[in-house]
Amino acid sequence: MHRPVSRYRVAGSVLALLALAGCGSSSGGGGGEPTAAPATTQAARDKGPVCVGEASADGPHVLRGGGFRLPGGGGVQYAAAGADGTTRTATLREGERYESGQQEWTVAPGTDVTVSGHVYTVRQICSYRLVLEPKTAEDKAALAAAPESMKSAGGPADAPLCFTTNEDVLAAAAAGFPPKGEELSLVGNGGVQRFPTGLSLTVSYLDTGTGTAGIAANCAAVPVAAYKDVRVGDPVEFAGVLFEVSQITEQAVRLTRTST
Repeated sequence: MHRPVSRYRVAGSVLALLALAGCGSSSGGGGGEPTAAPATTQAARDKGPVCVGEASADGPHVLRGGGFRLPGGGGVQYAAAGADGTTRTATLREGERYESGQQEWTVAPGTDVTVSGHVYTVRQICSYRLVLEPKTAEDKAALAAAPESMKSAGGPADAPLCFTTNEDVLAAAAAGFPPKGEELSLVGNGGVQRFPTGLSLTVSYLDTGTGTAGIAANCAAVPVAAYKDVRVGDPVEFAGVLFEVSQITEQAVRLTRTST
């Protein structure tokens, strides 16, 4: 008998649980063959390399599937990735969140993009993030500015804590996670796990049939990451902290912190 496959999905703020059962049964009286369970579609693996280019020390990190608010009122999203085994490209989309008609750019390390009149250079592209470098000292200073408060107020008011390169903010965010080498467990029951600087994480689905999961991150009411089809061993990043997917079960995704 085939074993059922469980899969959890979250759509926006509406949390729903879908149970997919794959056991067939034979028709009565005819002695026919049992109906086969539906085939499980295997998600395509990333061909790598994991990263190309060098990250700038003071550049903002735009996470895969998410958006980042930039100085001057603009923003960008890391909308899609391409990898052929030797190099990587990325699709950047204008705006901190998706809207129809937004401009898109296919970029590689060294590409310049202009967002709301501000110019940024793509310095690094990874499977899980993209690192930009502002062209002007003014934009670098704006991104590194200290917030008025280090306390999360929730919602859009958390923007100074969510879209920043300020070292104190990043240190506070890092302190909210387990130490390096220890696990962060995200339960796949539709719940939201919140962190001190406004970040929230949700398991968007679990698929034990393919060994994949989805993790969604929000901060200041902006989707800042949407990792789809992650597997054990894949890197992910939240608030400047790196993790590796260490286990996927029917109940949870476990991440091991790999950076300090």
